[in-house]
Amino acid sequence: MLKSSRTAEIILSALPYIQKFRDEIFVIKYGGAAQIDEKLKNDFARDALLLQLVGIKVVIVHGGGKKINSFLDKLSIQSKFIDGLRVTDDETMEIVEMTLSGLINKEIVNLLNKHGARSIGLSGKDDNMLKAKSLDDGKYGFVGQISEVNPSAITATLQSGLIPVIAPIAISEDFSDTYNINADLCASAIANALKAKKVIFLSDIKGVLSKDGELISKLNESKIQNLKNDGTINGGMIPKLDACLECVKNGVGAAHIIDGRVPHSLLLEIFTDEGIGSVIK
Repeated sequence: MLKSSRTAEIILSALPYIQKFRDEIFVIKYGGAAQIDEKLKNDFARDALLLQLVGIKVVIVHGGGKKINSFLDKLSIQSKFIDGLRVTDDETMEIVEMTLSGLINKEIVNLLNKHGARSIGLSGKDDNMLKAKSLDDGKYGFVGQISEVNPSAITATLQSGLIPVIAPIAISEDFSDTYNINADLCASAIANALKAKKVIFLSDIKGVLSKDGELISKLNESKIQNLKNDGTINGGMIPKLDACLECVKNGVGAAHIIDGRVPHSLLLEIFTDEGIGSVIK
């Protein structure tokens, strides 16, 4: 009886958040261990289903770096990273697009559908959703910087009761080139265009950590800059936090970095007072 009462209390504690977030848009960047480990994959799908059932409009933007690395290794194509971004030449771009749009995207859609969450896969090239130009004058090859987001396909998908699952691929402004977009920056740009309530980045760490390895639960722009300056924030965390700042500067309610290795991390971050990760406001 006590266990049943405790279960009821836990469910009721989520009620204010369910009421608060109903009909709001949440953009979720899905990647890391949560996209690879079978149990975590199924946990994520159930979490997304629950969010959909309680009236939250879920948009998923996925990465796929580890799978891309695997295919490139099989083809003896060496991966190179600068500032946490993959340098992408013509040959690599073909592999990136095939892996993200043709394989990973459909795997995620199938997983969601299997658990009862209605979803559909999209690429940033569909309906000219994402247009981009070369990032830093071609420093990273065919890595793009999003110049325009046309959210009409996403909006129509949400209005149809479906979860859009988006591969971070964009078309150039003159339609001549395809660009690889950092998934964090892609999620940020889409969240901005949709005026989302939240953008949530699933990561393979607890969140933003101090030099002592302690979680920093709340950040703002000045604190992030200080952490960059002293080297606490480096590597792949730089574009992730740049994406968070871009969001909150442009009207997104909050940006969250959470540990996707924790079962049901989405629910713990959204429906509890304490949360489990770092929030940027």
